[in-house]
Amino acid sequence: MTAPFRRILMTHGRANTLLLLAGAIWGFGFVAQSSAMGSVGPFMFVTLRFFLAALTIMPLAVREAKAAPVKLTRADYYGFFFIGVLLFSGAALQQVGMQTTSVTNAGFLTGLYVVMVPFLGVILFWQWPHPVVWPCALTALAGIYLLSGGHLEGLTAGDLLIVACAIFWALQIIFINRIGMKSGRPIKLSLVQFMVCGLLGLVATLSTERTELFSILAAAPEILFAGVISSGIGFTLQVVGQRFTTAPQAAIMLSSEALFAALFGAILLGERMSLQGVAGCALIFFAMIAVELIPALRKRAGVRTQ
Repeated sequence: MTAPFRRILMTHGRANTLLLLAGAIWGFGFVAQSSAMGSVGPFMFVTLRFFLAALTIMPLAVREAKAAPVKLTRADYYGFFFIGVLLFSGAALQQVGMQTTSVTNAGFLTGLYVVMVPFLGVILFWQWPHPVVWPCALTALAGIYLLSGGHLEGLTAGDLLIVACAIFWALQIIFINRIGMKSGRPIKLSLVQFMVCGLLGLVATLSTERTELFSILAAAPEILFAGVISSGIGFTLQVVGQRFTTAPQAAIMLSSEALFAALFGAILLGERMSLQGVAGCALIFFAMIAVELIPALRKRAGVRTQ
């Protein structure tokens, strides 16, 4: 286990607590991401965010490397790079999408990855989830329908980009568990994926955006929060926590960001939803909870009857 977290992550429950904390941090991060769009472009925001995240955890990565019993292989770095591409794809789609959607919508639609994780597990690796996944997926789709205003054309382009972003979040969670954890170097994985995101974001920025220094300074508080707290700390907590739980379990804990995004959006930005929108959010969150909670309860009941 990584030295800085050796005493913290001793149990599965504590790992889930770290994942829940990451969700809370990301939920608040939606507010910072939305506010920053008034000053800088989405790709510039992604670039600065992840370069700051890399600087934040670099001392921990150096310490981890010194304590590691074996060196990383080329295959490890390829895996880290691939996970970084997935993270960048999700972050970029999310940031662009937030230009034309609300913090609350972005929070709940991003949370769809909790349903997508088991679906993609079947498609990619033929790992069949518990049967409750299928009705939960339909429930989540019904929630999106209500959240869009009760008609599909109510979904904005930004909402659709956020849904696409959720697919890449789901893939990132899956592949962290499948290829990222074999190395036993979660901090180095975080550092590499942050650097990949920063570099890809820089290429996209130079190709599509023009940002002045005063614009960056105007968004400095949001960029600092997203880089140091939301990315540097939040994503690292995710990677460390996933070493002690499964991908679907991690997804349900991380999905708490949707609740925190709605809460912080209401408190800090004054966003309000209609009763229909609230019902849609409730259906999506119910799907997130049920897809993990019901199988766990049935498993526990089966053990007691034996």
